[in-house]
Amino acid sequence: MVGNRAVTHPRSILLGSQAGAFALPVCDHYSGVEARMRKSLALQAEMAEEFGTCVFDVTLDCEDGAPVGGEAEHARLVVELALAAAPQARVAARVHPVDHPAFDADVATIAGRAGHRLCHLMVPKVESVADVQRAVTALDAAGATALPLHVLIESPAAIHRAFDIAAHPRVQSLSFGLMDFVSAHGGAIPADGMSVAGQFSHPLVLRAKMDMASACHAHGKVPSHCVVTEFKDLQALGAAARKAAGELGYTRMWSIHPDQIRPILAAFAPSEREVDTAAALIERAVAAEWAPVQFEGRLHDRASYRYFWQVLERAHQTGLALPDAVQRHFSEPATLGH
Repeated sequence: MVGNRAVTHPRSILLGSQAGAFALPVCDHYSGVEARMRKSLALQAEMAEEFGTCVFDVTLDCEDGAPVGGEAEHARLVVELALAAAPQARVAARVHPVDHPAFDADVATIAGRAGHRLCHLMVPKVESVADVQRAVTALDAAGATALPLHVLIESPAAIHRAFDIAAHPRVQSLSFGLMDFVSAHGGAIPADGMSVAGQFSHPLVLRAKMDMASACHAHGKVPSHCVVTEFKDLQALGAAARKAAGELGYTRMWSIHPDQIRPILAAFAPSEREVDTAAALIERAVAAEWAPVQFEGRLHDRASYRYFWQVLERAHQTGLALPDAVQRHFSEPATLGH
């Protein structure tokens, strides 16, 4: 007890109804070939043991993974892998777009049989709120009424509607689809716009990334940054991840090769000093029952507490060691704050 009231979990008291929006791992790893999907799940388990928490999602890919004509078999494989994953695993699936002939069967098979084991369902090439609702209707018909949706924004029109898409209550995260976005401009954006350097310098690409991130933050959703195709250049990958996290407001990023996972974790992780400062301030705030306090010569209240709590969330999501005083908060369920 603190005073005469029960201690309320910082996540709930500071983030309120948006508490779940900041609880995703910072890395989302995609694989679609059976051998690589199995290896990805094994790597997830190994790194969860190493870090003490699940530090990346594994998304089993139907859109790019299923051979033409073999969509049904691939969906059944995804179900098999999801059901066989460890209880603590975070497994998702990317289905075909809503206008693809295999979409309904994908959702019926995967969400219908393994929805309870999935952390979310990714729907690519979402253009409008109508596409989101189409996916929600299919999920509900499959009995997966609580399964969150992640959507992939891949065109100028979708970027234009990103705020409306992010506002949908079933949508948890928006991802930026770089290559399709560039291709959608019919050559008006050069191929370099898909490179590590070009995607952070071409004005149309940069504006689209910023608009999508703003839409997510406006509605308490998670903005997920696009892939880096130069998967062997880990230095360039790290630079891209740091720009996405530090300059563009992204809190999550795609990986398409196992070697990309650790650089993404490192880029999105706060520094040791940031963690120590955040931990000390949050403990001071808890002791003050969330009233304003003076800390290191500055006045802090719930607005800044919220920021520093999110530093600790990010540290936990990236597997950093936390001071004992705040580590306990990540072993407790969040309770509703007032």
